[in-house]
Amino acid sequence: MAASLASKWSRVGRSLLGGLGNNLSGLSSTSHEMASGNFLSQQQRTFIQMRTVLKVVDNSGAKTVMCIQPLKGRKVARLGDTIVASVKEAMPTGKVKKGQVVHAVVVRAAMQHGRFDGSEVRFDDNAVVLVNKAGEPTGTRVFGPVPHELRRKKHVSILTLAEHLA
Repeated sequence: MAASLASKWSRVGRSLLGGLGNNLSGLSSTSHEMASGNFLSQQQRTFIQMRTVLKVVDNSGAKTVMCIQPLKGRKVARLGDTIVASVKEAMPTGKVKKGQVVHAVVVRAAMQHGRFDGSEVRFDDNAVVLVNKAGEPTGTRVFGPVPHELRRKKHVSILTLAEHLA
């Protein structure tokens, strides 16, 4: 019994050391990437999906929302797609309140989007504009750049409220 107990502990010790060795090598490469300044370029950018927290860039009163589900039966949303979201942070005097379920259009996405001319557009954050079920914006102003790809997705009313087109 003592021999089986000793062999059990030696296996545990090796698995702990093996895991520790792997973690140390991973930490050294991460610190090297951060030191070289390529950390942001190495950041994984994904589509907007369920539970993604997005910034609201209109004056409807909401500050942040969390994606509940992309519409049109898809698993992910891209630029110009409509999503169903829950308001996580809101101003007390705004049109929408915390916990309210709203529809929103994705106007900025950190995932790159290819254009017809071969260029790609990518933003630093994920941002939405709140809309009603008919697709009309809830707010009266849209802050920050908005890509002109929204015109193809029939969101011209958002483009007219935007202060800067990208």
